Parts: sequence; C-alpha cells; structure tokens
Amino acid sequence: MGEDFVPIQIGPVKRREKRCMGGRRKLCLLSAEFANVSDSSGKTRKVRILSVLENPANRDFARTGTLTKGAIIQTEIGKARVVNRPGQEPIVNAVLLEGEK
Repeated sequence: MGEDFVPIQIGPVKRREKRCMGGRRKLCLLSAEFANVSDSSGKTRKVRILSVLENPANRDFARTGTLTKGAIIQTEIGKARVVNRPGQEPIVNAVLLEGEK
C-alpha cells in the first residue's frame, strides 16, 4: 500500500498527476516556487519561497531544501511554517510565524 516518498524541492512548479482509487485523479507537487502565506490578521498572499530553514521531520531535509508539512521556510515577507502536505496537494500553504512581518 502507498508509494515511495518523492521529495518536493524549491524551484519552478512541476506537478504530477496520479490515479487514485475509483479512477479519481490527484495532482501532486514535485517542486514549488511560491507559497500561499497567511498572517495573524487572516490576509493571505502568494510569495516566493527562498529556502528551507529547518524541518522537524528530518534535519537533512533542511540541508537538501525538501518541503514537508511543518517545515520552516524563508519567504520574501519572513519566516513561515508549512501547514499542508505538499506531496499530497498541488500547492504549498503556510502560516507566517509570530513576530515576523
């Protein structure tokens, strides 16, 4: 069951379509350049991802620039935490960390 882990890198957007149970199709990311970042006031902006600062899933993911849920990323407007699963969804959603603007 399941499939192998495919690391999501920072770079020009690449997506892959895969077949799911029942013939349904799902888009998955292979690389991402932008993230939808929400701040504490509820406003969301599309900003460029600059780098991966840390990743609690595996410390080597920060070194290789791999995006997973919970990764801390550096964006144009500050540090943000990835809140969705980019390997399962075709976008990257993040929340701006407190104290950043």
